[in-house]
Amino acid sequence: MIREEINRMLDVLPESELNVAYSRVEMVYRKYMYEKMIADKGVQVAELCEESEEIVQRWDEVFAHNLDDVSKETIYYSQYKWHMFSYKQQECLEGEAARAAFDAEEKTDLYVMYQHTPFVQIYESASAVVATDFNEQQDIYIFDKAFTWTYVHTHESMCGPYFYKIEQV
Repeated sequence: MIREEINRMLDVLPESELNVAYSRVEMVYRKYMYEKMIADKGVQVAELCEESEEIVQRWDEVFAHNLDDVSKETIYYSQYKWHMFSYKQQECLEGEAARAAFDAEEKTDLYVMYQHTPFVQIYESASAVVATDFNEQQDIYIFDKAFTWTYVHTHESMCGPYFYKIEQV
């Protein structure tokens, strides 16, 4: 029924509008396939609402602790937190070394946040998650619940991914 209705609407649209329709459908498809892939690995995903602001603030305090307000402004931190890595303000692993470090970490429950969305997600039972799972994601920050490491996949092919681990004393 729905498919017939969609086809009916598509048949009416001019060619120029079909490109718009295609891009929107592709976006829904990619999101669905990503969520399915994560679920197929046995990961349970929940969105955190009330706790999100506090978690994001803690991420800033822990992983960007060495950046003052002037430094943050200079590197456009408010646009993309990962600029602290691309502008070399925080030492980290990059590229394949970052992927390998992420894959080597023990992952039970993870926090996942995106740069331009207000809510943080929790991925429970995430031991099967690997870096390549995030290759199609943009500006995603993955970190353990203890805030000891973070993995970031950006929207820029020449930037990242990045992996940063707090040095244990």
